[in-house]
Amino acid sequence: MTTRTAAQKRARAKAEYNAFLAECPSRQLLDRISDKWVVLVLCALGGDHGPGRPGAASTNTPAAMRYSEISRLLAGVSQKMLTQTLRSLERDGLLTRTVTPTVPVTVSYELTGLGLSLHHMTRGLRSWAQTHMDEVLAHREDHDARTP
Repeated sequence: MTTRTAAQKRARAKAEYNAFLAECPSRQLLDRISDKWVVLVLCALGGDHGPGRPGAASTNTPAAMRYSEISRLLAGVSQKMLTQTLRSLERDGLLTRTVTPTVPVTVSYELTGLGLSLHHMTRGLRSWAQTHMDEVLAHREDHDARTP
């Protein structure tokens, strides 16, 4: 019987990840990172605020943000959903939460290296959605007109 080190076991498990299999942990990760609020939080913390936001230009430079800043930027997100999203991203190692003992306490969030690497992917996804929305809407109209 061959004894394997922890690193060897991790390498073997990594080689066996297959999101097409129901029990694969990468499927859970795909579920998390495909959530719209996750994509938008990553874009916000990555400095990719996009056009049309009054009072803030897109810097495309990652920066720490306070909860209230993120909440204002993400129109329509509930407090519960934003809190759950930030907690899950922190748990997955995609962002850090820093508490500064001030009055009142200041809490800020910032992308980790891992989160920044994912942000580069989600930025492209968000950009694609915004760029092609008119085409998608036109296709929806055509489809709906043909479908009884």
